[in-house]
Amino acid sequence: MAYVSNMIAGLRNDPTEFPTIILNDGSIRTIDEAANWIAANAEELIRELECTGALLFRGFPVVDTQTYDTFFGAFGYPNFTYKESLSNAVRINHTPNVFTANEAPKNVEIYLHNEMAQTPIFPRVISLFCESAAEIGGATSICRSDQIYDRLLVLEPEMTDKLERLGIRYTTVMPAEDSPISGQGRSWKSTLSVDSKEGAEQRLSSLGYRWVWNDDGSLSAQTGVLPAVKTLDDGRKVFFNQIIAAYMGWKGVRENPSQALCFGDDSDIPKSFLEAAVSVSRELVFEIEWQDQDVAVVFNHMAMHGRLPFEGERPRKVYVALGR
Repeated sequence: MAYVSNMIAGLRNDPTEFPTIILNDGSIRTIDEAANWIAANAEELIRELECTGALLFRGFPVVDTQTYDTFFGAFGYPNFTYKESLSNAVRINHTPNVFTANEAPKNVEIYLHNEMAQTPIFPRVISLFCESAAEIGGATSICRSDQIYDRLLVLEPEMTDKLERLGIRYTTVMPAEDSPISGQGRSWKSTLSVDSKEGAEQRLSSLGYRWVWNDDGSLSAQTGVLPAVKTLDDGRKVFFNQIIAAYMGWKGVRENPSQALCFGDDSDIPKSFLEAAVSVSRELVFEIEWQDQDVAVVFNHMAMHGRLPFEGERPRKVYVALGR
């Protein structure tokens, strides 16, 4: 990791560092000062972000969702609203741009993933703000997708090449009604922004999905072929997908991966390759041990993120904003 104590002058554009931690040197005391500083230095900050994959701002005057909205908005990214996404995690908006992180119960781990990579619509940048850190646990895990790809290319060259050539299809089950006790509890109506089965089918068809209606009113939907390895503008290849999260966290997938994951030609992804991806990610992961008022900005194309379980009486309050 790289610590930046003298603010912008300390940014090194070193792709071996992850994440870049930017400490307030005491010169920024108000949220307006923070927003002005970010706006004035946005070009350098974004260059650093896209080089290392993640920035962690510590000690800045971000105290609630309103000040966080102002802080992240200063980067100038067009807003990516959660409503327009096809993610089926349950979220609650606090401002038009800021919403809760995944509302899954605190004993549930959210495994590493690129945000919304299991859908054809995903943000360029994901930001997280910690208003209140958990007493025990609750770290946000982040991991470089380019490093995962590089390791897998050595360990599993044939399967990694096949994944890059063929892409991937995901199958998810959307419940009939929102279920906040599940990490994937957003209903098909909410996910697809429709109010009828006919509307759902029209939306799915336009996006290239296959689907089946289940007896309990839920919807099983399979994507068209999506990329699982991408090439960034600078030539780096990245493991851009939700393979680890799906294999480790989606119900029943560890026992039967084919119910949720397959190559783009519909062939099965070997369990050995899925296990290799999980093992590599565990070796490379960095855990953000949150402090109140921290803000992280993650380049979604190059870094995965997740959430560790937590406990204690102090509420963990972490919020999210997305950028295009």
